[in-house]
Amino acid sequence: MLNYKLFGEGEKYLIILHGLFGSLDNWHTLAQRFSERFKVLLVDQRNHGKSPHYDQHNYALMASDIKELMDQLNVAQAHFLGHSMGGKTVMKIGVDFPYLIDQLVVVDIAPRYYAPHHQTILAALQSVDFSKVSSRKEVEDELARQIEHPMVLQFLLKGLTYEASRKLRWKFNLKTLTAAIDNIGEALSEHAYFTNPTLFIKGELSDYITLEDEELIDHIFPQSEIVVISEAGHWLHAEQPQIFFEEVSRFLN
Repeated sequence: MLNYKLFGEGEKYLIILHGLFGSLDNWHTLAQRFSERFKVLLVDQRNHGKSPHYDQHNYALMASDIKELMDQLNVAQAHFLGHSMGGKTVMKIGVDFPYLIDQLVVVDIAPRYYAPHHQTILAALQSVDFSKVSSRKEVEDELARQIEHPMVLQFLLKGLTYEASRKLRWKFNLKTLTAAIDNIGEALSEHAYFTNPTLFIKGELSDYITLEDEELIDHIFPQSEIVVISEAGHWLHAEQPQIFFEEVSRFLN
C-alpha cells in the first residue's frame, strides 16, 4: 500500500498528490488548513517518500495505485488536488476512473506532453556520492554547484533521509525516475474526457500552462476554469500559500 497520512473529520475526502521528487510532507501545512472542512488524505506516490519503490513509473500505474488505496481505505469518492506530476496523476484518474472524483484541482500542469526538462536536476542528484558525504550541508554544497535557484535547492534537500546506519540517501527512487523521465511528461490520450468541475491553477511566472494549452484544457475538461496566481511560479502553493488556499477553498464544496 502507498504511504499516506489522514487529517480532519469532514464528511468529504480531499486527496492531495505531490510533484516529482516530492513527498506528502510538502503539503503538511496546507493539509492541516484544509482539514477544517475535509478528511484530507496526503499520499506518497510510488517511488517517492515512504511508498514502495518499483522499476516502473507511469501515470496508468500511478492512477491504479490511488484506486487501490481508495479501495483499501473504503473511500468511494473524493475531491482531488495534484501538483505538477501529481496533477498529471489526478487528470489520469479523472479519465480512467471518473467515478472516483467529485471535483478536481490541477496545479500548474496541462494535459499536453512535456519534453524531458529535468536534466540539470537529475545530473545534480546523481552527482551526490553518499559514500563520501555524511551531512545535509555537504549534500547542499554539492547540489549548489549545479542548481542556482534557492527554492529548488531547498525542495530537493527535503528528499534526504537517513538509513538505520545513519547513512544519507534519497527518499525517492532516483534510478527508476531517471529511467522513466520521459513518462513524467506523458500527455493524456486524444480521446480523454472528464466532465466534472475542474479548477486549473497556474503561477503567473510559470510557463507550465500557456495560452495555447487553454484550448486543449477546455476540450478535455469542458467544466473547467483557469485561475492565475500573481507573483508565483511553479511552486505557487509554497510561494503564495494564502491565495492558493483561498482559491481552492472557494472552488471546492
